[in-house]
Amino acid sequence: MLKGVLAGLAAGALWGLVFVAPRLTPGLSPVDLVAGRFVSFGVISVLVMVLARSVHQRPTAGQALAALGMSVLGFSGYYLLLVLAIEGAGTEVPTLVIGTIPIWVMLLGKPRGLKWTALLPGLLLTAAGLLLMMRITFTTNPAALVPSGSHYGQGVAWAVAAVVCWTSFAVLNAAWLKRHPDVSATEWTNWLGIATGVGAVLLWLVAGSDVKALRALDNIGSSAMVCMATGVGSAWVAAIFWNIASRRLSVSLCGQLIISETLFALMYSFGLAGTWPGAPQLLAALLFTLGVLASIRAHR
Repeated sequence: MLKGVLAGLAAGALWGLVFVAPRLTPGLSPVDLVAGRFVSFGVISVLVMVLARSVHQRPTAGQALAALGMSVLGFSGYYLLLVLAIEGAGTEVPTLVIGTIPIWVMLLGKPRGLKWTALLPGLLLTAAGLLLMMRITFTTNPAALVPSGSHYGQGVAWAVAAVVCWTSFAVLNAAWLKRHPDVSATEWTNWLGIATGVGAVLLWLVAGSDVKALRALDNIGSSAMVCMATGVGSAWVAAIFWNIASRRLSVSLCGQLIISETLFALMYSFGLAGTWPGAPQLLAALLFTLGVLASIRAHR
């Protein structure tokens, strides 16, 4: 259990880097950033398979189809929905809607033998932390509460669809891994990476920037480095850690550990800005941490 928890927290730490990546790539569109990240994910997956001489361990038709479906739910499709949500409704509301994913995963992934009373403290602490973050967001930017533009409602709908997408991935991916103990976490990650890389190329061809526009960017070199770094770290390595956690832990506990992504994202964001978090942010972080500890205790 300890190895699973540590793996889940490590995945959250790497996922949190994605939230500060846009600040390091000014001028690069969200679609370009996502496509670059996932193409890098696909490339590293292919390279690892070649270097490990595991190319001969190809997935069956059913496994390949499962990897393709999971890649859409957890990677390319999810992030496309998130981009559409932000375009329609701005940043704040979609981000907060996405923030409810841990709660939905916890609710849907509860083991049969675990009583709701044992899971309730972790759920309440996490919900309290999310509500506090919502209050901070809307106090800082009251305009986020007011619908603006004709696509606001559509943007919120895209955000809800993204929540359904990734929640489904978390539940189905864990079930698949537990049904196929013969497939290692790294091997499954490589298959997901290749499927995601193909999807990222298609995403960029449909909604990405023109090649000439990308070449004209002053920071194209550093932007490419960020895409590669997040593709290897926040996608490939993070996916391996997440698959290890999904195999070792119940889905509900994995859902609780997703909140670590928010904690690390806050830490990186304040570190990059060179400022200290205020009392409300610290309280929210404390609530999230206590929620994780309560959930770990409930699942022992």
